[in-house]
Amino acid sequence: MEQRTLGRTGRDVSIIGLGTWQLGGDWGDVAQDDALAVLDAAYAAGVTMFDTADVYGDGRSEQTIGAWRRANPDAGVFVATKMIRRAGAPDLAHATLDNFRAWTDRSRRNLGVDTLDLVQLHCPTSDVYEADRVFDDLDTLVAEGAIANYGVSVETVAEALRAIERPGVASVQIILTAFRRKPLDEVLPAAAAAGVGIIARVPLASGLLSGRYTRETTFAENDHRAFNRHGEAFDVGETFSGVDYEVGVDAAQRFAALAREAGLEPATAALAWVAQQSGVTTVIPGARNPEQARANAAAGDVAALPQAFLDGVRDLYDEAIRPLVHDRW
Repeated sequence: MEQRTLGRTGRDVSIIGLGTWQLGGDWGDVAQDDALAVLDAAYAAGVTMFDTADVYGDGRSEQTIGAWRRANPDAGVFVATKMIRRAGAPDLAHATLDNFRAWTDRSRRNLGVDTLDLVQLHCPTSDVYEADRVFDDLDTLVAEGAIANYGVSVETVAEALRAIERPGVASVQIILTAFRRKPLDEVLPAAAAAGVGIIARVPLASGLLSGRYTRETTFAENDHRAFNRHGEAFDVGETFSGVDYEVGVDAAQRFAALAREAGLEPATAALAWVAQQSGVTTVIPGARNPEQARANAAAGDVAALPQAFLDGVRDLYDEAIRPLVHDRW
């Protein structure tokens, strides 16, 4: 699979990575053997980038990756984790060096490494991005050898642009999908100009863009697609890209038709659309089984998408989605 340099880390990663939120929690239950099989399948398909966080299953996702790495010591995958959401609130009051040390120590134990490849501030409140001391503390962790690089995972374009201004920020993770296009306007050009990597998350809009869901589809009670549709637990933009479910289902059916006209399965087309945006380094879809992991990875081999498809996706967004989400994040 094609590899791209992840911003200021200087490390190459696959253009299709693997998000592992679903291996820890909030997407229904995934057995440990099944989680390891997903990691096996993704790696065998060319994926060299795993993204996790200390709060996914209260560390279970990190621990699963750690177990996989012990079984595959020569794999050389790049693992990005996150921190701050273990705090009572992910705000400036909790963004302290003592907390950073405690959280990164825990992640190092979970992942079984001395130095973390990349630690991202996990969607903190906006005041965190304005505080020089936060980034001084992250520089201290680099100097101490606890982390090799740091980045941010953001909710809004404004937060991304502020983080890109920080000279030590190696990467920005942001929601970018065919149903969340705002980062194309400013964030991707600014990141490219600064040499900052872009990690695109939620690329399938929580599965909407697979085209498999209907208005009657139901989700498990412990799946965020059931319990966070209105932002009850965390930012609503993380669930279905912030699009109302019924509106999203109808728009996704139109997207699926455009994809099939281009000779592609909808999920493949959705991932390829993100990966082929100028300035994107890697895309991190999740997978609940090996078949999904292999199918996701195959999107990295899709040829340049036809202009008719790109125009149709743009028009669909402008008509059905833009008024609902574009100015919110």
